Parts: sequence; C-alpha cells; structure tokens
Amino acid sequence: MKKAETTLKMAKTGVMAVVRVETIERGLEIAKGCIDGGVNIMEISYTNANAGDVIRSIKEKYKDRICVGAGTVLDAATARMAIMNGAEFMVAPNFEEEVSRICNLYQVPYGPGCTTYSEGLNALKSGAAFIKAFPISNYYGPNLAKVFKVPCPQMPILASGGVNLENAKEWIKNGAEVLGVGGLLTKGDASQIEQNARQLVSLVKEARNEMAAA
Repeated sequence: MKKAETTLKMAKTGVMAVVRVETIERGLEIAKGCIDGGVNIMEISYTNANAGDVIRSIKEKYKDRICVGAGTVLDAATARMAIMNGAEFMVAPNFEEEVSRICNLYQVPYGPGCTTYSEGLNALKSGAAFIKAFPISNYYGPNLAKVFKVPCPQMPILASGGVNLENAKEWIKNGAEVLGVGGLLTKGDASQIEQNARQLVSLVKEARNEMAAA
C-alpha cells in the first residue's frame, strides 16, 4: 500500500514544493517553512549532487511530518540511489521506462514529465502515478489541465511551472491534482515560506470546496 498511500497524501495536500538547494541547512529551513504552512510534500532535485543527503537529513529530522521525494530523476541508477536515501516519490522532466519499473518495484509513485498526449498515455500504461505537465505548463497555463483531462479524465495531472497565487485555484478547477511550486516555497526565510505555503493550501481548499458546491 506504500505507493497508494503516498499518492493519496500528495493529492490530498495538493501542493508540492519544488526545491533545489546547495546545503542541507537550507533544505531544512525550507522544510520547516513548508511544514508550518501546511505543505507536507517536498521534491528535492537531483540537479544538485547533494540531493540524497538533503532528502535523508529532512526525513531524519521531520520524519512523517513531511513526504520527501526526488526530482530530476533521469535514469534508473538515480532512482535507485534516491530510494536508498529515503525518497518517497520520483518526479522527472521526462518519461523513462526503466525509472518507471524501478519505482513500481519499490512501490514509489512516479511523476514523469510529458509534453505530448501519447507520452502521457504511455506513462500511465507503465504505472505512472501522476503525469507532470512539463515544460508545457509554463506556456499554456491552467488551461493545459483541462485540455489533458477532456479525452482522458482519469489522467492525474501534476502541474509544474507557471503556478502562482493568482492562478492556483484555476489549475485545481481545471483538473490538476497537485501543484508543483518553486519560488514561492523556496525563497526567503522560513516565515516567508510559511506564509506563502498557507496561502497556497488555502487556495487549493477554496477551489475544491467551490467545485464540490457547484
């Protein structure tokens, strides 16, 4: 049930911090701000060589208070290393069959980046938990979620790029399950991050309540 439980946790929160940090200390500071603001999902990018150490350190300190995954997972070797360091989910800018297999083997949700509809459907067939709308979410904005959902309403969308306080509700109302957010949840001190996290979580809840009432 590990994969299912993590997937549900991500969908329930609806907001994921997308983090690239140079030091463990900064990673812990960002984690504190996110947790205090209600965002308990955090992706640590393997763009930086210390990503595994950051993931492990955050999990050791905050344990079940936060769900930490690995980002920019381009190959199976990176996926395996991330899992051994405690990563609870994988996100990537591309779809890679071998990464999907590793994630399924260890029951870890995988959110590959897909630009075309064919990529998205093939990723779902391989067991992807989310389809990361990347990099096209930066260009098409919230309407992208609706476009993907119309012919395939069961496609779970992870928006990545272009999400802000002004359009967060629109992304949710158009069908995105999780919003990947960078700058708002990674810049400033812990208190500023906490404030932004609270606003994002509130917007997601408002959008979902409005949808339920419609």
